[in-house]
Amino acid sequence: MTVSREVSLIGLTLTVLLPLCLLKDLSSLAPFSLAGIAGMLYTAVAMAIRYFDGSYASIDSGLAMDVAASLRPDIGTKGASAVFSNNAFILICMLSTAYMAHFNAPKFYLELKDNTIARWNTVVFTSFSISILFFIGIAAMGFATFGGASNGLILNNYSTKDSLMGFSRVAVAFALVFTYPLAFVGCRDGLLEMMKVPKEERTDAKLNNITFIILGAVTAVAMKITDLSFIMSFGGATLGNALIYVYPAIMLKSAVKNMGENATKAQKMEVYLAMTFAAIGIGMGCIGTKMALGTL
Repeated sequence: MTVSREVSLIGLTLTVLLPLCLLKDLSSLAPFSLAGIAGMLYTAVAMAIRYFDGSYASIDSGLAMDVAASLRPDIGTKGASAVFSNNAFILICMLSTAYMAHFNAPKFYLELKDNTIARWNTVVFTSFSISILFFIGIAAMGFATFGGASNGLILNNYSTKDSLMGFSRVAVAFALVFTYPLAFVGCRDGLLEMMKVPKEERTDAKLNNITFIILGAVTAVAMKITDLSFIMSFGGATLGNALIYVYPAIMLKSAVKNMGENATKAQKMEVYLAMTFAAIGIGMGCIGTKMALGTL
């Protein structure tokens, strides 16, 4: 029996994502998040094994022949010079989505035990360093294996008969499902802040109603848009660049301005540097948005 993508999405949303997003205390998801990280580590190792053992080195190999022609290895000859292609802007925008954890930063800081600035800096430096290594490793192994044929969801490039990568699909799905509520809560709380809803008015009933609306809207969009690479590039070009380059610069400028004469010369210089990065981010965002829309 085959189940359509739309039915699968609706079923997953109603039976798994909705109950998780309705949770008021996400601390119970901590063990699952740890298991998800282990699953991502397994996936990175599995991709490295498949690259070094040459299972997909040729389009005529057994495993490569099991996937669609558009997903088979397509290694070009441009080398490092390809980075100067216009498509590099799409990659930059995709990379922007890799580090969009800013919206949950206040929540994580408040929940951190002994939340001093020094401990917080250690947490941020450590977690981002691990994330960077993960993304570099997975991106490098995926692109080195499949080249220009690399799909927006790289696991699509691997054969369904590849048992090693089959478990990776399960591991990644597990990680995505149980980390989804973390991003969702950040979105929901941000929306409530924009609507200026006081914390005392955020009753369980109101939170549940907003959860139904947001999750329903997200699911409806997911049913229409099937290209993950477009979501990543467009989202990175707009929200990603705004969160990483623009909003922090604006907040820093406002904070230094409010300090008045107490602001040091170094802090004022930092504002100029931050605004420069904001301008660069806006420029990359405009180009990336245009490039992403051009792929539709």
